[in-house]
Amino acid sequence: MKKISFLFYSFSLLLIVSCTPKQENESAKKPNVIFIYVDDLGYGDLSCYGATAVQTPNVDALATGGIQFTDAHCTAATCTPSRYSLLTGSYAFRNNAAILPGNAPLIINPGQETIADMFKKGGYATAVVGKWHLGLGNGSPDWNAAIKPGPLEIGFDYSYLIPATADRVPTVFVENHNVVNLDPNDPITVSYDKRIGTDPIGLEEGEVLKMTADAQHSGTVVNGISRIGYMSGGHKAYWKDEEFPNILTSKATDFITSHKNKPFFLYFALPDIHVPRAPNAKFAGKTTMGPRGDAIVQMDWVTGQIMKKLKELNLADNTIIVFSSDNGPVLDDGYADKSVVNSDNHRPGGNFRGGKYSAYEAGTRVPTIVYWPAKIKPAKSQALLSQVDFFASFAKLIGVKIENAATAVDSFDMLDVLMGKNTKGRTNMLEEAFTMSIRVGNWKYIAPQTKATPDWLVNKDIKTGLQQTPQLYNLSNDPREENNLAEKMPERIKAMAAQLSKIMKAPTKN
Repeated sequence: MKKISFLFYSFSLLLIVSCTPKQENESAKKPNVIFIYVDDLGYGDLSCYGATAVQTPNVDALATGGIQFTDAHCTAATCTPSRYSLLTGSYAFRNNAAILPGNAPLIINPGQETIADMFKKGGYATAVVGKWHLGLGNGSPDWNAAIKPGPLEIGFDYSYLIPATADRVPTVFVENHNVVNLDPNDPITVSYDKRIGTDPIGLEEGEVLKMTADAQHSGTVVNGISRIGYMSGGHKAYWKDEEFPNILTSKATDFITSHKNKPFFLYFALPDIHVPRAPNAKFAGKTTMGPRGDAIVQMDWVTGQIMKKLKELNLADNTIIVFSSDNGPVLDDGYADKSVVNSDNHRPGGNFRGGKYSAYEAGTRVPTIVYWPAKIKPAKSQALLSQVDFFASFAKLIGVKIENAATAVDSFDMLDVLMGKNTKGRTNMLEEAFTMSIRVGNWKYIAPQTKATPDWLVNKDIKTGLQQTPQLYNLSNDPREENNLAEKMPERIKAMAAQLSKIMKAPTKN
């Protein structure tokens, strides 16, 4: 009897030893995924993409160890539309998504599956830390109560947010559903229509400002910086811009640490290098480019801190880092921080024309790096790639089927491209600014502008690429889009215009 019991115990132990590690190994095969999503970072703003006036060693290390893309794009030349596309796998114009005020409702319907939902289906913990700018609540949220729907209602397990942008009120952090450090005796009120409260505003209180601003950015003054919009109350909850890198990096690394034993997806959306540029003291003066250059150095440090934490936890080899930007660069975007006069010979858009708000290539062609030491061999790729494709590509990677026809309708499986297995990329791709463009190979068609240029953009020294007649460029020999071939090639214009119209009316397969 003892012999039988011993044999039974031995057999049971053998089953445990043979099965458990296999199950753990299967789970361990799923890589962690971190999107480091920078704000307003241009194609030429990194030393690995040719910058010389600023050095970005931590991002350069990702490029050296991963796939560095030279023709990868966000979907739009402004932030909210690009972020919408990244998270939904759908072009933003299908939902009329545009740049939002700070009190806008959530523009992603909780019934719409997001990339965070997809990762959760795959067994991942999910978090968003940093800039949101996709709206919160159902419209004019009550900042003194639970603010929802928000990220937690569209697939994220945890969120720590800058609600809109650093240059917009409310200037508070929101953790999950609530404002951080809110004093109930000093309730927050926000208005984008008229001045409220007694706090100083930029147009009246120049002596308290760290930097002057244009009329649009001259609302309520917080931390010596005037913002877009007006607010009253919530003073104990106000952020200090200079603390962004420390606070947000701490929240991101805390999430990584607490989920080190389970696959996780972290959408880390940095506020740098968007205005107002107020870098931490340890980065101020690190470049000759002024606050914008110093903010790039700060952004690079934050990236390095994420990598440092992954290495400390032995997670670096099996963590995919996707590093990119939400749109192209802009120097003067409302604040007198001397970014233009200090730019010297720095070319934030690289060899490309335009930038943020622009239909030209620098509006959407952004630095893009995919890093995964366990699987990816270092290389440079010229594949045509869009951020809208991350959804379907990562679904393929972790084995999640996209079964709903309304999910990620514009997202194509580009996994082999992201992993460096081929460089075929897209055959066509849309680019959105204040007009629409289409790339077909190296040919680019920019549709005539039909919407009015916003008043705040009219007087800016930005090459928007907006005009009332069609434009056609061959990027193979004209990367700066200076030789319009529209009149010489009417048949190509007609064909590309028809293709653009067809895709805009309904999603099509690549």
